[in-house]
Amino acid sequence: MAREERVRIIAHGRVQGVFFRSNTEDVANKLGLKGYVRNTPEGNVEVVAEGAKESLEQLLEWCKKGPVIAHVEKIDIQWSKATGEFEDFSTKY
Repeated sequence: MAREERVRIIAHGRVQGVFFRSNTEDVANKLGLKGYVRNTPEGNVEVVAEGAKESLEQLLEWCKKGPVIAHVEKIDIQWSKATGEFEDFSTKY
């Protein structure tokens, strides 16, 4: 099995109230990733995911666009080693 990695993504723009979290959760689960997605107080969406690098890159590409009614202006990306702390991928409220 390939070494797992971790990515933290912050999506800026019109990303709250546009089903960004629920769609991100669906995409991450289809890719077999673990972690979470949540809204931030600043109006952004934070995604922390762990899994195979190829799957994480697919999630990242999806987050650059988001759902149809979103408007992603900018993405912040931070890569690190996986911690293995997550059992699944979920939405945090």
